Amino acid sequence: MSILCTICLRGGSKGVPGKNSRHLNGKPLMDYTIEQAIECGLFENIVVSTDSETIAENARRLGIDVWFTRPAELSTDKAAKVPVIIHALHESEKYYKKTYSVVMDLDGTSPLRKVSDIENSLKQFQKSGANNLVTVCKSRKNPYFNMIEKRNDRYKVVIDSDTPINRRQDAPEVYEMNASIYIWKRHCLLEENRIINTDTDCYIMPEDRSVDIDTEADFNYVEYLMAKNKD
Repeated sequence: MSILCTICLRGGSKGVPGKNSRHLNGKPLMDYTIEQAIECGLFENIVVSTDSETIAENARRLGIDVWFTRPAELSTDKAAKVPVIIHALHESEKYYKKTYSVVMDLDGTSPLRKVSDIENSLKQFQKSGANNLVTVCKSRKNPYFNMIEKRNDRYKVVIDSDTPINRRQDAPEVYEMNASIYIWKRHCLLEENRIINTDTDCYIMPEDRSVDIDTEADFNYVEYLMAKNKD
């Protein structure tokens, strides 16, 4: 099985400006993901997709060959994730002159993920036979119980059930994607062009390894956790 690892690192960020290059516990945030990808030794190639020369140079410092610049239309805050991954796949297949069977994307804003999460999610993906897999954690909120939406100027539970659910324990168990690891069979990525498709499996990660840095508060929280774990 030929696996391509994509790591998508945009130069800009509204929530935390320059977050991928910003130092977290002594090194750039992006280093955690690149180092994990290298350490696990599972990938035929690792590609970093970025519009930033600063990020590209830092990736090269860690031993990653960065030979293309992400197009401007895929580098805005409105650009979706999947087209960026597909672009990186096509660029890699042209550059390395090969066709991959599997693509795994590691999100650069998930520094608390462990190498074992990468290894075990891939094992589960292979064993399940699913077309793709995403990592998740148990959700704190539940659309059957304590999540509401506005309908006709009033608010209702997101998912109505035939029998009212008045205790969290009675609601179906739900999960939230933790923006850490995404895996696709190549044909699924190109044909479905989306994260959740008709044949998706999930790998469950604990909440304490599922922090996705999207805001300044997230950054500070992860910094606190890392400092605490050092003690």
